[in-house]
Amino acid sequence: MRPANEALVVIDVQNDFCPGGALAVPGGDGIVSGINALMAEFPAVILTQDWHPAGHSSFASSHWGREPYETVEMPYGHQVLWPDHCVQGTHGAEFHPLLRTDADLIVRKGFRPGVDSYSAFYENDHATPTGLAGYLRERGIDTVTLVGLATDFCVNFSALDGARLGFRVTVREDLTRAIDLSGSLTAAHAGWAEAGVTVAK
Repeated sequence: MRPANEALVVIDVQNDFCPGGALAVPGGDGIVSGINALMAEFPAVILTQDWHPAGHSSFASSHWGREPYETVEMPYGHQVLWPDHCVQGTHGAEFHPLLRTDADLIVRKGFRPGVDSYSAFYENDHATPTGLAGYLRERGIDTVTLVGLATDFCVNFSALDGARLGFRVTVREDLTRAIDLSGSLTAAHAGWAEAGVTVAK
């Protein structure tokens, strides 16, 4: 068992991000058994869950004439427009059926209609907290290991925000899968190196 100051944060292992889902990450379901096994090592396990209302501003369908994976400028900055995904209360928003869900905490994010949320720590405005940092600090946790989907978006933003907030962050890249949209995976690796994020396999 890891020390009490460590937590495992499992990012968005949901049906819509797995094969057959609305925003499927290639091989996204292939990490589930490994994540389940890793959970047993940690004294604290947190799951995050994308939880969008219908008509969310990050959906291409909410922008007339726009197609998925185009980009727009939002009040908080650059935004990729996604296929409708992880809509609250739908099958796609549910966790993968084989994922262990006996976690200490489930953090739902992306529920504000006007701002997307990749990171487990902040909405995409980089100002609105999810509450995860406070929870970890209240429990005396200063070290986090990240796994889940997708490497270059929600895992990446979570890693960078965690490091910026002063947590020691490790990404278990063997237990993530990437979208790799226009060089996003290479950019993530560069960002981690600059931020002092550890990459383990």
